Amino acid sequence: MDQVKIVRIPILPMYMVNAHLLLGPDGCVLIDAGIPGSEQKIGRTLAKEKLTFKDIKLIIITHAHVDHAGSAARMRELSGAPILAHEDDAKYYSREEQMSFCPTGRFARLFLKTGFILQPYETFTPDVLISGKQAIDLSRYGIPGKAAHTPGHTSGSISVELESKEAVVGDLLASGILIGGIMRKRHAIRPPFEDDPHRVAEELLRLLSAGHHTFYLGHGGPLRADEVYRHAQTLKGLPAV
Repeated sequence: MDQVKIVRIPILPMYMVNAHLLLGPDGCVLIDAGIPGSEQKIGRTLAKEKLTFKDIKLIIITHAHVDHAGSAARMRELSGAPILAHEDDAKYYSREEQMSFCPTGRFARLFLKTGFILQPYETFTPDVLISGKQAIDLSRYGIPGKAAHTPGHTSGSISVELESKEAVVGDLLASGILIGGIMRKRHAIRPPFEDDPHRVAEELLRLLSAGHHTFYLGHGGPLRADEVYRHAQTLKGLPAV
């Protein structure tokens, strides 16, 4: 089996916001692009791997929140790589519609009031759109795995499922105090915003049933399968939205 190196890029300190590089036998893929202005941090991480922006073959945006899509347009300009996303979030990337946010608790409600998650970013139209439950084979970009629809955090959330049974899942879940911050970094929590926790639980359990053992997150992590299972069961017990 061809090995993929997963490189976590700390967009904010203490892994409060992460992007990821997938370094495969025949290509390099960027998952998420951070907040606006994150291209320098991504560039420094590439340089540590003796790579440049031009080595990126594909940019995958897991969902349309600013901390994941904020620098997508700029990264496409610098790399020349196409952007892959899901059609259900496309209207938010182009700002044809404004996103709504479903806070998961008191911290999330306070965080929403700061306006951080509401800040605008440069609009873009994805070059490759996942439609419905379609999966995109990433081998054409040098990565043995696929990008697939995993809704629940947003309607158009996607994850990357590698043949190594590692998964990069965006904000299907988070970890730690202050979302990946100072303590309990291996303890799964809900992200600040989540459209449908029951749908998230279904997707996490599907990934676990498929044998995925390590989960890389947009905030904190990575997490092991047993902790992801515990979290999924907790979500299943929540009242229906």
